[in-house]
Amino acid sequence: MIQLWIGLAVGVVMLAVIVVLVLRERDLRRQLAEYRELLARAAEGRSIHQDNDAERFKRSQYFARIGTWDWEVDTDRLYWSDAIYGMFGFKIGEITPSYALFCSCVHPDDRIRVREGELRCLETGENHDEEYRVVWPDGTIRWLRETGNVVRNDHDAVIKMMGVVRDITEEKASASYLQHLAHYDPLTGLPNRLVLEERLSEALDQARQTNTRVALVFVDLNGFKNINDHYGHAAGDRVLITTATRLKRILRATDTVARIGGDEFVVILQGLAPSLNLQDEARSICQKIFIELSPPISIGNDQRHIGTSLGVAVFPDHAPTMDRLLHIADLAMYEAKRSGNNQYRLGGESPARVHAQGL
Repeated sequence: MIQLWIGLAVGVVMLAVIVVLVLRERDLRRQLAEYRELLARAAEGRSIHQDNDAERFKRSQYFARIGTWDWEVDTDRLYWSDAIYGMFGFKIGEITPSYALFCSCVHPDDRIRVREGELRCLETGENHDEEYRVVWPDGTIRWLRETGNVVRNDHDAVIKMMGVVRDITEEKASASYLQHLAHYDPLTGLPNRLVLEERLSEALDQARQTNTRVALVFVDLNGFKNINDHYGHAAGDRVLITTATRLKRILRATDTVARIGGDEFVVILQGLAPSLNLQDEARSICQKIFIELSPPISIGNDQRHIGTSLGVAVFPDHAPTMDRLLHIADLAMYEAKRSGNNQYRLGGESPARVHAQGL
């Protein structure tokens, strides 16, 4: 039930963010089309003051945080509308825009790509469209999206580029948040099932190339429902967060721990030597987990010991594929859980009991 509510909550949040982004993108596309129309008029020498275009131009810039620019390629002169100054961290009139200043503000890692895009536009006449970071004088980093095209004279020679730029920092942050929600558990910050399967697939490919083993450990907390029922969901969340923190402490840089729902965690241990005794290796792994999870957790005024059940499957000993390995480890965990508290089960073998307090 907890897993269902968490899934529903995450789904609602993701849906709301997606709707906001779609509506914002639709509005910005409309405004960008409007800008391109006005810029095309300017490039053709027509006035943008007819039909209240100038007022509409300023109003749209203010609300959409979009600015207009033009660059005289032969003189290095750069014109910025008022909205652009703030996008680069300056006050209006504080500096004199120039192409050299613009380049110095672009993040060093993006500078070459932006320059190449502008040169390509000048050489081919293709529309210019780039996303890049700018570094403000105080060190703040913002994301901008710049679009533009060339302006030619009567002899068909390129004399300038004109375009629009808008701040997309919030859109980037929203997209990053959605990406994080899609790949990580919002409570513990651990990878979710999707990332677990991606990393397990990579680990198995690496093991095949290096002739090493991969151990998969399913970890289930015993009595977790009773904690939720007796102390409330906040206490249950505290147990899950503490468990995640403790499991991460036993991992090497190449290992992974994920939360796949409720009170179930999965650990991937890769690069294990094929020469070691399988039973000894499993016992050593499970002992480390039992020891790390054995200290009590403070819940209100109580100190609670949280028991665990572990199921272990090893590649290639127990299964040659990812799906089969996951299935065997899951079955082993449930077999250990049926046999009592703080026990582990290796593959298809009989349960082996390990008491945390006796290790």
